[in-house]
Amino acid sequence: MQYVPHDYQTIAADWVREKPYAGLLLDMGLGKTVISLTVIEELLYDSLQYEKVLVIAPKKVAEDTWTREARKRAHTRHLRVSRVLGTAGQRKAALRVKADIYVINRENVVWLVDYLGDNWDFEFVVIDELSSFKNHRSKRFRALRKVRPLMKRVVGLTGTPVPNGYLDLWSQIYLLDRGERLGKTITDYRRRFFDASYRPWGQEYKLKPGAEEKINELIKDICLSMKAKDYLKMEEPLLIDVPVVLTDKEMSMYQTLQREAVLEITGGEAITAAN
Repeated sequence: MQYVPHDYQTIAADWVREKPYAGLLLDMGLGKTVISLTVIEELLYDSLQYEKVLVIAPKKVAEDTWTREARKRAHTRHLRVSRVLGTAGQRKAALRVKADIYVINRENVVWLVDYLGDNWDFEFVVIDELSSFKNHRSKRFRALRKVRPLMKRVVGLTGTPVPNGYLDLWSQIYLLDRGERLGKTITDYRRRFFDASYRPWGQEYKLKPGAEEKINELIKDICLSMKAKDYLKMEEPLLIDVPVVLTDKEMSMYQTLQREAVLEITGGEAITAAN
């Protein structure tokens, strides 16, 4: 398939190409993957700035989407994709394969950082679904934070940067600019932009008056936001209610996901709620 980008995709590609770290906050359907692949192809094969790229993605996306999207279009079909998935042995073997793009699921980020150690050699990293690193206490965020100084280019992709409010934003932006805009620590970020109140279940944080505008102003030079309704012609959605009866165990798991936005399931996998 010949790739003929829409005007907004050209704008987004230029944005990523020109910045050492960039956030593409694009709604689903606007083509975050093909935009990223286009830039990857140019930086690897036209300007020869990098030899390879690490893509961190949700498991299903890592298994299929990046490989399929690369093969679909003529200008990216030559890109070699190695999926760093499966058992530890299979992941190690995938890292030894000569490739342009190495795709790993986010649950294995900690393993990758530990495995490569001081030999971390991914200067160019794409984080597909940046909002899955919104929890500053998570092991995956802490692991990536440790090797962030070794990266020369970082691209963060998401359509939902603040699924539960602006508190979620700090760790995501930190992985882009290492705290240059919103502060080096979550404590600094909270102090600058939030008022804290105490509740029986713990502290609650509310944006200070005008804080949302200040935050948006601070990050606008590295984050490009686009809404599908502004660029795509879409029919009004047809909403169909489907009743579902949950068992007590399922209801308990659902309530945990609703409360914490993350649910650990069998085999060490996790479900992250978009909102």
